[in-house]
Amino acid sequence: MPKKRVLSGMRPTGRLHLGHYFGALKNWISIQEEYDCFYMVADWHALTTDYADTDGLKNNSLEMVVDWLTVGIDPDKSVIFRQSDVPEHSELFLLLSMITPLGWLFRCPTYKEQLKEIQSKDLNNFGFLGYPVLQAADILLYKAQAVPVGEDQLAHLELTREIARRFNNFYGNVMVEPQALLTKSARVPGLDKRKMSKSYGNSILIAETEDEIVKKVKTMFTDPLRIKATDAGHPEGCVVFAFHEIFNNNSEKRKHECMQGCIGCAACKRELTAMICEFTKPMMQRRQDILSDKTAVENVLKNGCIKAREAAVQTMKEIRKAIKL
Repeated sequence: MPKKRVLSGMRPTGRLHLGHYFGALKNWISIQEEYDCFYMVADWHALTTDYADTDGLKNNSLEMVVDWLTVGIDPDKSVIFRQSDVPEHSELFLLLSMITPLGWLFRCPTYKEQLKEIQSKDLNNFGFLGYPVLQAADILLYKAQAVPVGEDQLAHLELTREIARRFNNFYGNVMVEPQALLTKSARVPGLDKRKMSKSYGNSILIAETEDEIVKKVKTMFTDPLRIKATDAGHPEGCVVFAFHEIFNNNSEKRKHECMQGCIGCAACKRELTAMICEFTKPMMQRRQDILSDKTAVENVLKNGCIKAREAAVQTMKEIRKAIKL
């Protein structure tokens, strides 16, 4: 029996951090054996918000693929490709835009949220409003049966399912309605307790140097109520402890030690630094190996494009026939 196909992607924003790893990439790696995985560099999606400054777009795309390879996304097991290398995405986006009611897009939760949150950019453009249609085209183009999502992303996937259903009602049963592949992921806070984000300057990169890890862990937000090392701690609100829950197999013991005032914040940070360095060291080595071959990443994308277009071209033949173009 053939494997079920999965499609997922990321917008290229440069080098990735531990939030990306534990939030998505760790799961991407784990499903490579079980599913036929297509992993996409969503550079056109990046344009929906960053259209005014594209200087770093190509380099960011390459950097992101380096990080994918660094953590274990295997081009022999998964199709790694760049969205803009497959023009069929734009064609299907256009065709789906013809049948998608505007009301569906204006009701999209993320559209409303980001209009409020992102005040530094003008998002009153058709591309940003229509990005869920492009997202639907990405998924439907490869007839993905499953899409790895967290519970907060279910609404986006349901919109893709609705668009597929509407297309099939008009033109026949061509589109595959994707199912949610619900994934559990650890929430990694930033150094300052906010969400880890490069835009906040509070992240630890996947392939970070040991010196940088030492510096960054030292700046981590800790318990403001704790003055002396022997004071009782409150690990629930401490970023350092949140990282211990991810990297320390004995995090419950550490929680007890903190609450009893048996270990100070400085010592706790030193132990955490050693754990993160041990975790990222092999990634740093793999990154260096990958970068030693200047053609490696472009070759991965070139081969991925061939495989992606093979599937995309076949789907578009079926879609054009159904629409009677």
